[in-house]
Amino acid sequence: MNATLRDWTLNWSGASVLVTGGTGSFGNKFVELMLSRFRPRRLVVFSRDELKQSEMMARLNDPSLRFFLGDVRDQARLQQAMHGVDVVLHTAALKQITFCEYNPFEAIQTNVIGTENVISAAIDQGVKRVIMISTDKAVNPINLYGATKLCAEKLFVQGNTYGHPRGTVFSVVRYGNVIASRGSVIPLFRAQRASGRVTVTDRAMTRFWIRLERGVEFAIRCAERMGGGEIFVPKIPSMRIMDLVEAVAPGSAIEDIGVRPGEKLHEILISEDESRQTVDLDDMFVVSPVAPSWRIERWEGKSLPPDFRYSSDRNTAWLSGEQMLEMADG
Repeated sequence: MNATLRDWTLNWSGASVLVTGGTGSFGNKFVELMLSRFRPRRLVVFSRDELKQSEMMARLNDPSLRFFLGDVRDQARLQQAMHGVDVVLHTAALKQITFCEYNPFEAIQTNVIGTENVISAAIDQGVKRVIMISTDKAVNPINLYGATKLCAEKLFVQGNTYGHPRGTVFSVVRYGNVIASRGSVIPLFRAQRASGRVTVTDRAMTRFWIRLERGVEFAIRCAERMGGGEIFVPKIPSMRIMDLVEAVAPGSAIEDIGVRPGEKLHEILISEDESRQTVDLDDMFVVSPVAPSWRIERWEGKSLPPDFRYSSDRNTAWLSGEQMLEMADG
């Protein structure tokens, strides 16, 4: 990559940092890593759950921490929270596929309109860098959650049209299922193990997996390197659902319940169409914007072969049961 990425070099120790959805799985780990390794001048947790904020405040008890109660649907509150902020990690979202299907207006208000509010507030307040956490479900989406995250990605990438000339740049981090996070299937299988029967939607299913700490570390590294408009995709392993069952609940009977509404058999992190503007680096892929109206930095890496698709069933890296257990308990 070009050596001169930005006029402003990210120095975490001198930065004021805000994370939306800061009391969620990602937010908690992000705050812990920021405090233990990077020591920002000011670290703002923005979320709508006062109980989780009070618990986090008591647990961490750090003078650099600030807590803002608020919802990303409220742009005025975001404007207040982002005053004087240098870097924003946008993780707030409604994530449960089934609940998004049954509450579509709510999903759009948070995941799409909320993202637009984050973009507008960041530009107005002069935030320098903003990273959004996305999901494999945004690629060729078949459920509303994935569709809202696809819209959010598009908003973030094209937000550079307005932000870049004013010194605010936006990029996206996209990865797969987080091991043992809230909503993960692993705690479900462990709970079902006691009954001796595990429910499986389809025995041929595969999924991408990433440890929460690695996902957070990857996002931090991308915030340091971003130029504006990229979608960063880490190279992560896949696992077959039946291998996961055997690792988490060995010897259990299998109950086939059928694929749930909006659920895919395999997940995709980079589609064939995206691969044309994607380069392959050692440990990640970088997807460049399709039609940038701002000056973009060119990433140097290997071009991908025609019709390349980075999907969980075509992956070259696979987790064994032992590796999954080690990562889930580590």
